[in-house]
Amino acid sequence: MTKHQIEVITSVERRRRWSREEKERPVAATFEPGASVSEIARSAILHVSQLFRWRKELCQISAPSVPQLVPVEVVEAQPAPISRPRKKSSMVTIELGGARRLRIESDIDTEALGRILDVLERR
Repeated sequence: MTKHQIEVITSVERRRRWSREEKERPVAATFEPGASVSEIARSAILHVSQLFRWRKELCQISAPSVPQLVPVEVVEAQPAPISRPRKKSSMVTIELGGARRLRIESDIDTEALGRILDVLERR
């Protein structure tokens, strides 16, 4: 003869209400080494998907995301340089090999071009 646990619901409400502590117990048990989520759900009379949903909810609550902060340095505003009308520039194509080409304007800063080529060379 096998014993089965039966829950008798006597109210109109059909859903069980779980307190946070009642949710935390089976969720914590799933993080134990060698724990089987299916067995834990079965013993708590839960569906496995419900237990996984609780894990997701409780883990998000307990570990809030921390915004990444970036150091900022405030400096005095520099006067904007006087812009001169730009001469019409031409395009230069550099063949890098392997069907790769780099098209740049002929008046590009040579130091910037050198850095770009160094990065491309490493690839």
